[in-house]
Amino acid sequence: MAETAKILNPKKTVLLPAKKGGCSLAASITAEDVRTLKVQYPGVPVVTYVNTYADVKAETDICCTSGNAVAVVNSIQSDTIIFLPDEYLARNVARETGKNIIFPSPTAPLPGGEGSRGEVGTMIGWHGRCEVHEKFTVEDIRAVRQQFPDVVILSHPECSPEVTAASDFSGSTSAMIRYIEQTHAPRYLLLTECSMGDNIVAAHPDKPMLRLCSVRCPHMNEITLEETLASLRENRYEIEVPEEIRLKAAQAVERMIAIG
Repeated sequence: MAETAKILNPKKTVLLPAKKGGCSLAASITAEDVRTLKVQYPGVPVVTYVNTYADVKAETDICCTSGNAVAVVNSIQSDTIIFLPDEYLARNVARETGKNIIFPSPTAPLPGGEGSRGEVGTMIGWHGRCEVHEKFTVEDIRAVRQQFPDVVILSHPECSPEVTAASDFSGSTSAMIRYIEQTHAPRYLLLTECSMGDNIVAAHPDKPMLRLCSVRCPHMNEITLEETLASLRENRYEIEVPEEIRLKAAQAVERMIAIG
């Protein structure tokens, strides 16, 4: 996300407080992986989740967020779409858009031969996952409902399709916030990264939230107030994106922003 900020604001200084700050989902795919898929599926448009590195975005036709992924997919005039890298988000979007989804190996022959565009209404996915959201299970939901039958459960679309289907609502963090603002439930449970949930709790102290979250992102936890202060004082660690990559990536991000 720091790279995305730099992509959109090339003349501004962008700092990342933690040197090791990263993302398991972003690390699940490389620009070379995308190029390989594009060779196997020539001419097929590539949609990439915004939680990816700049060089991956540079190989992308359009980015998406968890909130506008369905709108982005629906905006593309193609029977076949490559959707990267989150497996669960892809499965959830495929379900909402009525598309089939396949997960071919980059090194294995593809259905229909080399360069096949796949079936009508097909999404080509990738086996990338967020190490936080993949830990939530349907069993977790059942256990909570047994203890709190009146709970309203909200899950992020990076959770598995089984988890989102078992939830009362599934949506991006901003969609979760809107849902909580506009509803009055006896209690809520958020199935998302804990610190993101903490922000929602802090913004709505009048809403009863179950404090059952135990899944924190180890990468996000690298960023602390102390590291942030040091970053500002010492001007560290500055994000740089090569201009050739930035220009290509900016096109994909700006197309996403245009959809909203």
